[in-house]
Amino acid sequence: MSFRRSASNPAADGRLGRRSLLKAAGASALGATLLSTTVGAGRAHAATAADVIIIGAGYAGATVARELALKGLKPLVLEAQNRIGGRVFTTTYAGAQIEAGAGWLGPQQPLIHEELRRYNIGTYEDVAAEQFILPGTQGFQTLDPTAALTSLDQLWSTFYSGSANYFERPYDPLYRADLLQSVDPLSLADRLGQLSLSPTEKQWLNSETSVYSGGSSSLGALTGMAQWIQLAGGTYGEYTTTMSLRPVGGMIAVLQKMLTEAQADVRLSSPVKKVTQSGGTVTVETTSGATFTAPAVVVATSTNTWKNITFSPGLPTAHKRASSEGIGIPHATKVWVHVQGSIPPSVAQAGEGSPILMMVPQVKTAKGRLYVAFTGPSLDVANASAVQTAVQQLLPGTTVLEYQAMEWAKQQYTGGWGLRRPGQLLGLFPAIEQPHGRILFAGGDIAKGWHGAFIEGAIESGFRAAGQAATLI
Repeated sequence: MSFRRSASNPAADGRLGRRSLLKAAGASALGATLLSTTVGAGRAHAATAADVIIIGAGYAGATVARELALKGLKPLVLEAQNRIGGRVFTTTYAGAQIEAGAGWLGPQQPLIHEELRRYNIGTYEDVAAEQFILPGTQGFQTLDPTAALTSLDQLWSTFYSGSANYFERPYDPLYRADLLQSVDPLSLADRLGQLSLSPTEKQWLNSETSVYSGGSSSLGALTGMAQWIQLAGGTYGEYTTTMSLRPVGGMIAVLQKMLTEAQADVRLSSPVKKVTQSGGTVTVETTSGATFTAPAVVVATSTNTWKNITFSPGLPTAHKRASSEGIGIPHATKVWVHVQGSIPPSVAQAGEGSPILMMVPQVKTAKGRLYVAFTGPSLDVANASAVQTAVQQLLPGTTVLEYQAMEWAKQQYTGGWGLRRPGQLLGLFPAIEQPHGRILFAGGDIAKGWHGAFIEGAIESGFRAAGQAATLI
C-alpha cells in the first residue's frame, strides 16, 4: 500500500507499509486480539502435528477454524501475510477508519448478518450520494440520484434480461444448467455487444462492468454479475444496496471474533510452499522450512495463490484450470482519495479505458472528503500528478490533498477480488467444491452464491469445507 502526502508535491510522497491488523486493532479499537498468535513460524526440526491445518486467515479460513473448534478440534492456521484478513484490510487514513480491501455488506447476505448477531456487532449505513456524475456524448453530465438510478435500473434490466430464468435458484447456480449453456460462455463485453444501445448508454453500463472485471469487460463473465443481481433480488436498485452497510469496528471485526472463539493457533508470516498427502496424513511445508502434519488440510485462500503451492499429488482438473486461468481479476486497484472542494458527495463513473472508472463518496473530514476510487489499468497510481488529473476529470473543481492506493492484483498472497471468467461456472462447478483426497478448498472465489467480491461467499464456502473436513477427520 502506498501513502501520498501531497498530490501537488510528488517529492513529498512517502511509503506506508502494510501493518499487522493485530497491532492496528488496539490503535483503531477494532476488537479483541487473537488468543494464540505466532508471528513467523521459524524453522522446525521435526513436523508438528495438528488436528487440522487451515491455510489462510481470511473469512473462509476463520469460518472453518471456528466450526471445527466447536466440534472439539484444535485448528492450526497458517497465514502467509503479517496480518489476518486476506482481501479484507481495515486500517486508518486521514483520521478515519477505512477499508483498503473489501468494504461493504448488503441486507441480502444472511450468513454475515448471522455472524454480526452472534457477536453483537452493529452496522451503519454508508454515505449517501447527493448527485451522480455520468459520462455523456459531450463530457460528463450531472443527475440527481433518483433520475440516475431510474435510468440505470432500466438499462440493467435490459442487460440482465433472462437471468431470472437461468438463475431461477441463484443459490443453486447449476439448477438450470440447460439454460446456462448459451450464456455462460459470454463475457460482459459480449452481452453489451448484443444490445442496441446509444453510445452514452453503453458507457453507463460499461463503466461498471469494467470496474468488476478489472478494467476490461471482456474478462468478466455475464453469468458472474447476473448471479449477483438475482441473489440481491433481481433488480439493479436492489443490487446497489449490497454496498450500503458497514460493520461497526470495520470489516475485520467479525473475523477477529471468529478466530478468538476458535482459540485458533494462528501463525502469521508463514507462506506455504508444499502440501503432500500420503495415506491418512497431509504434510504442509512453509517457505521457512517448518513442517506440520494433520489428517486434513483446508486451503482457504484465493485461487490466485494456488499456483504458489506445490501439491503432491497434483491438483485435479478443475482446480488446475482455476489456478492457471485465474478467477481473481488481473487489475484490481482501490485508491482512497482525500479531496478538497465545494462539490457535494457524488458517485462518479467513466467509461472503460478511463484512468478512474468509478468514485464513491465517503466520510467528511475537517479538510474535505474521502472518496474511494477504482482505477483502470491506464492509471499509474505512483504518479501523483496523473492521479490529481484523473480525479479532477470526474470531480471538477476539487483538489487532491493526498491519497492511498492498494494494488490488490500485485499482492502475492491475495491477488485481486474474484469474478468468474466466461465458461468457468459450467467448467469448474461442482468439481471445484470437492475434496482432493484429504485436501479441501474454501474461499469466496469458489462459493456457490455470493462468489468473488463478497465475504458472504467466503463464509459460505467455509461452512462447506468445515463439514467436509469434519467428515474426513
